[in-house]
Amino acid sequence: MNQKWILPAGFLIVVAGAGIWYTVTHRAPPPAAETAPALPSPAEPPAEAPTLHPVPEESGAAKTRAPLPALADSDAPLLAALGEVVGPTAVKDYFIPENVVRRLVVTIDGLARPKLAQQKLPVQAVPGEFQAQGDELHGTLDARNYDRYKPMVAVIRGLDMQKVADVYVHYYPLFQDAYQNLGYPNGYFNDRLVAVIDVLLATPDVATPIELTRPRVMYEFADPALEALPSGQKILLRMGPDNAAAIKTQLKELRTILTAGPLKH
Repeated sequence: MNQKWILPAGFLIVVAGAGIWYTVTHRAPPPAAETAPALPSPAEPPAEAPTLHPVPEESGAAKTRAPLPALADSDAPLLAALGEVVGPTAVKDYFIPENVVRRLVVTIDGLARPKLAQQKLPVQAVPGEFQAQGDELHGTLDARNYDRYKPMVAVIRGLDMQKVADVYVHYYPLFQDAYQNLGYPNGYFNDRLVAVIDVLLATPDVATPIELTRPRVMYEFADPALEALPSGQKILLRMGPDNAAAIKTQLKELRTILTAGPLKH
């Protein structure tokens, strides 16, 4: 089981929110022989698809924000804006302060894929060591792991998702630029974000304890069907049912905000 990304979704919220922090992770230093997975890069850009979920108009309060910086100069103002939503301490404790928009876009895109680009994660590692009971052949996910995510999940539970969405909408042109630069010149990032949220919301309910195996360095789910799930769904399973439910609740609200209301013309 890859210990490098055990999500937020703290992302999932701030990651999904202005990112989806919808983002809770746990990273351990990779073995020397491992390399980070390459990002997908379509050889030929797909034809432009219709926009399914246009980004809502900025609310009155959001319109008072300073003009957008260039993508290369966006780290400081975006982190300051996130600090107003989640608190400056949470931003300092959890976020990696370089290339914030690009990291969020790469990670959000990867949550619906089999692998995440671990060198591009937007948040710091969750403290503590991964816990499993049993041995490499017959192990189970230790419920003590769930406690490691509770501080971050507590932050997510307390988020005002309308304020999260306001930050995201204000900075949306930068997210769109970063997404197109990722290799989707005709893509619309808000559609991708909504699709990823839907993937996360579809995470199956699994009876605990969850059986594990350890064929190599990292633990994996013993059930091949679980191990084949998208990376974001596996992260939610590793966080435990209560933490995952809290994140799903916030994601549902964020999805509603981002797919309803006045639309840009």
